[in-house]
Amino acid sequence: MRPWALAPLVALLPLALVAGCAGFEGFEGLQSDGRAREVKAPFALWTDHSPAPPSRSDNPVALKPVPHTPHLPSGSMADADPRAVLDADLAADGQKPPAPGSVRRPVLHDLTDDGKPELIMAVDLDDRTSDLRVYSVRHQIVTRVLALRGVLAGVELAAGHLVVREPTKDPRYVSVTDYLWDKDRMTLWDLTLDDAHKPQPARSGTPGPVPPAPPAGASPTGASLAGASVVGASPDAGLSVAAPTAAAHAPNGERR
Repeated sequence: MRPWALAPLVALLPLALVAGCAGFEGFEGLQSDGRAREVKAPFALWTDHSPAPPSRSDNPVALKPVPHTPHLPSGSMADADPRAVLDADLAADGQKPPAPGSVRRPVLHDLTDDGKPELIMAVDLDDRTSDLRVYSVRHQIVTRVLALRGVLAGVELAAGHLVVREPTKDPRYVSVTDYLWDKDRMTLWDLTLDDAHKPQPARSGTPGPVPPAPPAGASPTGASLAGASVVGASPDAGLSVAAPTAAAHAPNGERR
């Protein structure tokens, strides 16, 4: 076919395309929804009001030495009396000792990657709210490195991370706050949403209420567990020792 013979066909092609597009309306359910809604920028209310900046006491990762606790030359919280540390910390905050049975079984786990475990404790304030506290040894002094009050839907340990799961206003989701030791303090590593799931059935050795502090002069509760590396509760010491998780996956998928 000669080139000049194609000219009429080329001229008619745009018209055919337009007609074809117009014919798609109503074809297999396709139809126009009319004019799109006008998009407007959000209108802020009360722009002259803003919350005050958080104080030091509102900072959950502020380092706070626990008064009236013995120095630990070993640098390990396994040599401390968990209940005595908790009671001294609460007293320093002006709080009374927790009610019997409200203190969950303490957990020893190395969060600072120095080979020496930190002490993780939780107090159930009522049927819903709990107080989570983490203690480490800084220059032989027992120091609180994390203090959170909230609804603990779950607390997890993975590859040096401490993960706290809390309910949201939508029951389908939980907020996941991921803390990680950074040089000399706990820091917020990540904050995400995750699907809510029902708690798994309790396993043998799951932390439970911690016994009261031993009489003065008694040996430290965790002294015999300094070298332990098996997950589970110690019936003598009342502690749970979390196994090392160097090969575990971090919540964000990283591998330590």
